[in-house]
Amino acid sequence: MILGMSTSTFTLLHVVLSLIGIVSGAIVAVALVGNRRSPGWTALFLLTTIATSATGFLFHSASFGPPHVIGIISLVVLAVALFAYYIRGLVGAWRPAYIVTAMLALYLNVFVGVVQAFQKLPVLQPLAPTQSEPPFLVAQIVVLALFVVLGLLAVMRFRPQSANWA
Repeated sequence: MILGMSTSTFTLLHVVLSLIGIVSGAIVAVALVGNRRSPGWTALFLLTTIATSATGFLFHSASFGPPHVIGIISLVVLAVALFAYYIRGLVGAWRPAYIVTAMLALYLNVFVGVVQAFQKLPVLQPLAPTQSEPPFLVAQIVVLALFVVLGLLAVMRFRPQSANWA
């Protein structure tokens, strides 16, 4: 039991939060590249991505490992994104700081999603049983390249009209 829920129910909650974070984050990323504001989607993305990282720490684990490291990194970059967006209003260097940290948080969520897909989906698991095989590496490289391109485009194109738009 985790937080009064069965482990399977809690896992479902964690996965649903993660998927909402990924979908809303993708909408935010597209909006940034298109130089559009999306305060509602941004709030949903940040909230669910924080919840995803936080709930990940509640799973029973025998030792500290890579998922914990990714969770800590994600929470730190999300703290910077929140500060840049809500406190500093994306003014000056806080605009690219927000974009980079938001995109990094989304990337980390997708990175973990790819890991989980190769571990859990019967169609992918045989392609990379140890996650060191070429299909897994190619998938992760493609995801990374996509996020680098989206991040660069967002930094170049997103120029909010006003500091008080959030």
